[in-house]
Amino acid sequence: MISLSEQKFEAHALVRAGAIQRRLEHVADVLVGGVLVALPWSVSATEILIVLWLIALLPTLSAEAVRREVMSAAGGLPVLLWLLGVLGMLWADASWSERIAGLSGFHKLLVVPLLLAQYRRWGQAQWVLLGFLGSCAVLMVVSWVLALDSDLPYRGRSSLGVPVRDYALQSTVFAICGFGLLGRAAEERGARTMTVLLLGAALFIGNILFVATARTTLVVMVVLLVVLGVRQFGWKGALGAALAGGILAGTGWASSPYLRQRVSAAVTEVQARGAENVITAVGLRLGYWKSSLQFIAEAPVIGHGTGTIAGLFRRDAAPDTDPMLLTDNPHNQILAVAIQLGGIGVLVLLVMWVAHLLLFRGGGLMAWFGLVVVLQNVIGSMFNTYLFESGQGWLYIFGIGITGGVVLSRAAAPATDERRA
Repeated sequence: MISLSEQKFEAHALVRAGAIQRRLEHVADVLVGGVLVALPWSVSATEILIVLWLIALLPTLSAEAVRREVMSAAGGLPVLLWLLGVLGMLWADASWSERIAGLSGFHKLLVVPLLLAQYRRWGQAQWVLLGFLGSCAVLMVVSWVLALDSDLPYRGRSSLGVPVRDYALQSTVFAICGFGLLGRAAEERGARTMTVLLLGAALFIGNILFVATARTTLVVMVVLLVVLGVRQFGWKGALGAALAGGILAGTGWASSPYLRQRVSAAVTEVQARGAENVITAVGLRLGYWKSSLQFIAEAPVIGHGTGTIAGLFRRDAAPDTDPMLLTDNPHNQILAVAIQLGGIGVLVLLVMWVAHLLLFRGGGLMAWFGLVVVLQNVIGSMFNTYLFESGQGWLYIFGIGITGGVVLSRAAAPATDERRA
């Protein structure tokens, strides 16, 4: 029989364990905020914070909570794609170091169900997203200063107006922030707040058009503008968004020599490759895609195995091939998966994207943020391997994990209230 003192000791231990758990939950939430703040600025800081976040989070998650997310489409399909990557190592004709390196791009997918579980339980993410927005706002201000003040000794890390990281990631996060603010402005009824939100969106989008842009981001913004119109005002809104987009594009084209140069260069690069076989950025992509389709035709069902992309490009290269034509990145997410895991891997990838899109089909600002992140990744992955990259990959994982968890939490609340009633 348990004595009264033993009962008190066990009760005290339970209270202490609960206090420790709540403290760890708070620390994990703070660290997620740190990850999003650091992501636009530093690779190493982001990765260190992710490790610390996992250390704080894992003891707070129950096996049941993780199992629930893994058994769902949104959380389970990323894990399934990772498992296919692991299995793909078995039939890969590559060294084990290449196989392990090839699998490294898949690892971040395992984080999706953990984030869903954390934010389904937490139910709130406003301050975390505000931290990301604030960090990007500071980066945007620095970018504008570098672009406008020619007397500064530091002109940018990789190009004019890009203080850190690279222009592709910078324009990606600015597009997400800009359209996030536009979605918030569409729901705002106060004229003063709406004006501030629209001004902020204009500064982010203007930076993309006038300072530093990835051409992929221009495509993403066109799609996001139409989707925003449909979401807020139906199909008539899509027509209005297309008209507004046309006016914006025309204004940007007329007033931004930089934008004209970036777009015109793409056409010039394609023509140069076709006529003179000159090595250009667009020409390289076209060459990668052509070779990738040939590799896929050789193993269309299960692919060549994880980590085989670089070896395949080396295999078919002539002795005098330019080293720039040898790559482990075909600059297309579907092709990168198809080469390694075949049609089975591509099917899982596409169904995963659809599941994440459906997760944010409802209304509300959090669902809009999640939808922006998914669409940005899907469209961008047509021209890059965004899921396998550090910046865009983690941006996608944390974006859908945080907003998806909150959306699931809010969807479950009415059902819980009904059961209680």
